[in-house]
Amino acid sequence: MAMPVLAFAALMFTFTDMISTVSAALPVTYVFGDSLTEVGNNNYLQYSLAKSNYPWYGIDYSGGKATGRFTNGRTIGDLISEKLGIASPPAYLSLSGNDDALLKGVNFASGGAGILNDTGLYFIQRLSFDDQINSFKKIKETIKTKIGEDAANKLCYQAMYFIGIGSNDYVNNFLQPFLADGQQYTHDEFIELLISTLDQQLTRLYQLGARKMIFHGLGPLGCIPSQRVKSKTGQCLKRVNEWILEFNSKVQKLIVSLNHRLPNAKLIFADTYPAVLDLIENPNTYGLKVSNRSCCNVDTNIGGLCLPNSKLCSNRSEYVFWDAFHPTDAANVLLAEKLFI
Repeated sequence: MAMPVLAFAALMFTFTDMISTVSAALPVTYVFGDSLTEVGNNNYLQYSLAKSNYPWYGIDYSGGKATGRFTNGRTIGDLISEKLGIASPPAYLSLSGNDDALLKGVNFASGGAGILNDTGLYFIQRLSFDDQINSFKKIKETIKTKIGEDAANKLCYQAMYFIGIGSNDYVNNFLQPFLADGQQYTHDEFIELLISTLDQQLTRLYQLGARKMIFHGLGPLGCIPSQRVKSKTGQCLKRVNEWILEFNSKVQKLIVSLNHRLPNAKLIFADTYPAVLDLIENPNTYGLKVSNRSCCNVDTNIGGLCLPNSKLCSNRSEYVFWDAFHPTDAANVLLAEKLFI
């Protein structure tokens, strides 16, 4: 079940407290995830079908042009970076192999990525969570050659790792009737596969030097526009949300286990589900008006992204969702504020 409000507030205090004690200097941050935090990696994958490098994406971002972010403006990662007083880490694939920027933080997130390697298979190219961890391993070796092994290890131990992954394992895997996993596994079997795989992945990150890891739980996917259209009445899909709550609960237990098993590990589970659900159920409380459909008039039959010929809503700042999957800049601002209460 979702965490009570007081427990959520206490967890967010711990999250903020961790950030305040990272370092007197500007924190080094590494971001892993999917399209909710991508900043352009997929633009460098020639055959990827999971791209947002066309209008109207980026219309409210600095410069007003598409940057590979799957929203009209900033991602939640961008906004967290702003609050940390640092520049948003650059896309991994935008950097040269020996770039000094590697020392300040990198964003590995990739649209379509999942915990499982076969998630998002029909996008042809994307960086799965395993791919992203492999990429981090590569840059750590580069950092060692730049500053030496001891300094590289210290940098990695002190850095912060933001991880938001798992949505695509549902939206672009289990919930797709034409894919094997939705037919091969019951949900109980599928969620055990996700958790056991995630256990191995987070342990591997730890072995590579990650200590301060913040895992962002999944939001109420049953309420995103791409799922609502499956309901005859346009309501949230209750069963999907129940599955997501179960996933979040099991990840929380995994993180408790990892903190016990791994010396000096400081993993935090950021339960964003209640915050996102409140935004959807009570948009007026936050100065928003529309939460049951996207600002961009999308066609969910052909993917649900905002295409160049799509029509936009008249006031983008009043919508929770930008396209069939992703929040607007306005919604991301509100969610970032909730992470720093």
